[in-house]
Amino acid sequence: MTWNIDPILFQFGSISLHWYGLLFACGIWGGAALLKRMLGESQQNVGLVDELFFPVFIGIIVGARLMHCLAYEPDFYLSHPLEILYIWKGGLASHGGGLGAILGVMWVAKRNKLNLMYLLDYLALPTLVFAVCVRLGNLMNSEIYGKVTEGPWSVIFQRVDMLPRHPAQLYEAMGYLLLALVLWQLRRGLLAVQGRLFGAFLVGVFVIRMLVELVKPEQASYIPSLPLTVGQILSVPFILVGIWLWLRPARR
Repeated sequence: MTWNIDPILFQFGSISLHWYGLLFACGIWGGAALLKRMLGESQQNVGLVDELFFPVFIGIIVGARLMHCLAYEPDFYLSHPLEILYIWKGGLASHGGGLGAILGVMWVAKRNKLNLMYLLDYLALPTLVFAVCVRLGNLMNSEIYGKVTEGPWSVIFQRVDMLPRHPAQLYEAMGYLLLALVLWQLRRGLLAVQGRLFGAFLVGVFVIRMLVELVKPEQASYIPSLPLTVGQILSVPFILVGIWLWLRPARR
C-alpha cells in the first residue's frame, strides 16, 4: 500500500486545518463524551468532566513537549532552550503527555477533595479513545512509522521515502482500540476495586508501546546500542506502577 495523504485537510488563505489537529480534537471530544457516560451510569458527578478539561489538556501539551525535548533530543533543546516553546514545529512524547495529564488530574482531585485513584480509574478508557485518535493523526502526518519490512502488510510512506515500512501508528492504534474494548467489558468489576482499572490501563498501554517499539527505528540519536529503546525505557516505570496497583491491598 502506498500512503500519500496530504496532512492538511483544507486551506483557505493563511488558515489551514490539519488532519492531526482535527483528530486530536476528536479524541478530546470522544474521551469527554465517554467519561460523561461512565460517570452518569455510576451516578457520579458529571460536572467533573468540564473541570478536568483545561488542567488535563494543558498537562498533556506541556508534559508531552518537555518529554520530547529532554528525552529524545536533549542536546539540541538544551543548547536552544527557546525552541522548546515552538510547539508548532512538532515533537510531542506520549509518556510526558501521560505524566502531565496525571498532574492535571491531581490538581482537580486536590481542589475537590477527591481520591486521585477514583478519578484516574474513570479516565482510563477515555484516554484510550484519545490515544487511538492521536495515532491516527500520526498516520495522516506520515510520522512515527516503522522499520523497513518485506511483509505484505507494509506501507510505503511516499512523503518520507519509497521504502515499504511497518505501519507502526496503525499497530499502536489497533492495540489501544482492542484494549479499550476489553476494559469496557470489564469496567464494572474493575471499578469496584480502587486503582484496578487504571492499573490494567497502565500495563496494557505500555506493554503495547514496548511491543510496537520493536518495529520502530530508534528516535533518540544520542542513545548507543542498548537492548531497549528510549520509548521502552520510559514505559517500564508505568508498567511497574500498574502492577503495583493490582498487587496492593484491595480498597473498595
